[in-house]
Formats: sequence, C-alpha cells, structure tokens
Amino acid sequence: MSSPNAPARVQLPTDEELVLKVIPMPADCNANGDIFGGWVMAQVDLAGAVIPARYAKGRMATVAVNQFIFKQPVRVGDILSFFSKLTRIGRTSITVKVEVYAERFTDQGKYIKVTEASVTYVAIDEFGEPREVPGNHVQP
Repeated sequence: MSSPNAPARVQLPTDEELVLKVIPMPADCNANGDIFGGWVMAQVDLAGAVIPARYAKGRMATVAVNQFIFKQPVRVGDILSFFSKLTRIGRTSITVKVEVYAERFTDQGKYIKVTEASVTYVAIDEFGEPREVPGNHVQP
C-alpha cells in the first residue's frame, strides 16, 4: 500500500522518444542521500542533445535552459528514463522538451515523473560561431 504522500504513478509519454536510460550511483549523491540536481541536469543535457543532433548535422552547443523543474527526488538505484520531443527549430537553434521518469529500484514497472525541462541548442561551425541548421524544417 502506498503512502498518502507518495507521488502519483504515471503512464510514460507516447508522443516522445526514449533517448537515454541511466541508473544513478552512490557517488552521484548529495549530503541528504539524494542524487545531486547538477548530475540530473547534466544527464538532461545529454539526453536533450540526441534529437537536435539529427538536425544540426555537425557541432552544436547548449545555449539555454529555458525551464527546469525538479518534481521529485532521484534516489540511488532508480532507473531513469529520459524522453525527448522536438518543440522548435529556428534558423540556428533547436529546442527540445525533456521529461525524466523514475522507476524506483524496488518498484520497477511503475513510473513517476521526477524532472522536466526545456533546453535550446545552437548549431555551431568550427570556430564556435552559430550556423544555420541544414535544410528547410517545418515546425513540429
């Protein structure tokens, strides 16, 4: 039986792509025993870059974290699933939504949303300057 304060179980998104799965380890913990927010942010940055890389066709850099919400703590041993969806393609930039779901190690198959973010990447040339995203893209 779950606690009245337990986070609601959710269904995984069907309109987003699974781009990364990872299990945080004890070395990733803060003093409270939860996973560092910065560690989660780094994983979101990696996961968020997967879809933009298909469009950028070359170097790109993270230029903005437009939104980042920690909804629940991440614990050692959680199985984290990172889902991403393209939300905007500009002349040089690409924005994605990233949602992170956790399966608690002892309660696998049941998911809770732990984080959501919006991240923008910019296509860059060999000098680190913005360049156009190749091709003519239609907004999603």
